[in-house]
Amino acid sequence: MTSIELLLQRQSNPLLTAPAPNQQALTQILSAGMRVPDHASLQPWHFTVITGGGLQRLSDLLVASSNKETANLEKVAKMPFRAPMIIIISTKYVKHEKVPQQEQLITAGCCVHAMQMAAYALGYGAMWRTGALAYNDQVKQGLGIKEQDEIVGFLYIGTSCKEQALKAAKSFEDKVSYWR
Repeated sequence: MTSIELLLQRQSNPLLTAPAPNQQALTQILSAGMRVPDHASLQPWHFTVITGGGLQRLSDLLVASSNKETANLEKVAKMPFRAPMIIIISTKYVKHEKVPQQEQLITAGCCVHAMQMAAYALGYGAMWRTGALAYNDQVKQGLGIKEQDEIVGFLYIGTSCKEQALKAAKSFEDKVSYWR
């Protein structure tokens, strides 16, 4: 697969199972996250890799952090088990006169994208999720994420359970204007 094929064919895969990436593949995935555009080289992000018993710990945290009256706690408890590995990408904002938090958030988002692309390139399936629990202060606290920082995404990674049909390409025509 060429680089352009990777970019044009990548798609999220919600049907993931073991095995998770091994240490060599994980190193490549994390290294891809470290190569993103990063104004002033601030590295305003943090990666939390969750596997094995950590998935149950995350499940317990998500359930404890959910609104008991409105959340489907059974569904919440199963969320971490959608894949054998989850990488939580969060910001670690740095005060800088030339790099506002918005740029730092974007670069952390680029980390998620680069790691998802790397996982796909290595033959794994991956899915980037957020949802209400990504914005939950109790979840952040439980993960050791400072109050002023944000969860950018839960990147689920594993082996695809079944081959997915390639989704139709989205048209860019109504999203582009040209100045000539």
